[in-house]
Amino acid sequence: MSELQTRLETALGSTYRIEEELGGGGMSFVFLAEEIELGRRVVIKVLPPDMAAGVNKERFQREIKLAASLQHPHIVPLLTAGTAEGDLLYYVMPFIEGESLRAKLEREVELPVDETVRILREVVDALAYAHEHAVVHRDIKPDNVLLSARHALVTDFGVAKAVSASSGDTASGLTSLGMALGTPAYMSPEQAAVDPHVDHRADIYALGALAYEMLAGQTPFTGNTAQQLLAAHVSQAPEPVTQHRTTVPPALSETISRCLEKKPADRWQTAAELRGQLDAVATPQTGGVTPTGTQPVSAVSSADIAAKHHPVRVAALFGVAAAATLAVVYALVIGLGLPTWVFLGAVVLLAIGLPIMLVTGRHEQARAVALRTGMHMAAPVGLKKHLTWRKAVLGGGLAFGGLTAAAVAFMAMRTL
Repeated sequence: MSELQTRLETALGSTYRIEEELGGGGMSFVFLAEEIELGRRVVIKVLPPDMAAGVNKERFQREIKLAASLQHPHIVPLLTAGTAEGDLLYYVMPFIEGESLRAKLEREVELPVDETVRILREVVDALAYAHEHAVVHRDIKPDNVLLSARHALVTDFGVAKAVSASSGDTASGLTSLGMALGTPAYMSPEQAAVDPHVDHRADIYALGALAYEMLAGQTPFTGNTAQQLLAAHVSQAPEPVTQHRTTVPPALSETISRCLEKKPADRWQTAAELRGQLDAVATPQTGGVTPTGTQPVSAVSSADIAAKHHPVRVAALFGVAAAATLAVVYALVIGLGLPTWVFLGAVVLLAIGLPIMLVTGRHEQARAVALRTGMHMAAPVGLKKHLTWRKAVLGGGLAFGGLTAAAVAFMAMRTL
């Protein structure tokens, strides 16, 4: 039995009975225990002594009390917190049946897109609620997301804030505590730079790193040391997640990229806003994202695409091109003495081309919307696979090329 466990048992008295140590490190040491009076299993987390030594116990208790006020389906609640002589600080939470997201990622490496979006929506829902109650997590990572009965729950809410606030929240204090106030692979640039004004947008950045890992099988940045990771967060731009996994819908990739913007002002500004984007990704027929605004991009893009390929617009452009073409052909008939059937041939070809262009426009519109929203089109049937602007223009060019060749041959024979 470790010295820490012995001290903890003394501090807990007869309220809890420790069953085993589950490990830990960094932010806390973790013990599985039983709450004797109620007969339920709980998890007790103890701050490392070197961290607890610099913490003001009274202020830590006040901050933990604020975190304990959170009541949400996707937040693991804090049951109680306590202190003992010296540097012993602990807090108690319910034991959650299931596994951590970290354990799932170690086993599966990459998760299906739909499962990733489902987990992210529940984590973001928890963040939105906490941020509305002025609680910032500051340490979102797979280890702090628990999966139970197909639901995601976020644990350790407010603990990093309680530690930083009760240690003075000075630059030197944060630096001395080091990695305890965040995990390098998921820390926002402002956390890495020890900015004293870290706010809820740091959680949005960390969520972007979490989402990136769930889809790509790796975090946005890698390094041999914590210092290399922190430097990358501050100075390097991450590759789009689609560089590692091409099946990720563009809308979801753009959502994650905006979460990972270096400047907080360039990210999604609230978890509620981000939740709306994930809702749109989950129902791609109605939405997607835009990197620069609050309106879902795919909704805007789909409207733009519809306008671009609208039958009236296509017909108008075709009419302008047809008038110009007939004007040129008429001038050649008058100026060079071409037979009148050349002009009539041009009229016939243009009459055939109009419905082809209208049908192609409708098909290209559907194709563009499908690609933009990440939805897959059905396999082409019959002539549909040939309905592209490139092939339509090429076909028209070949038709007029044939008419020109016939006119040249006729004029040559007439001259001879």
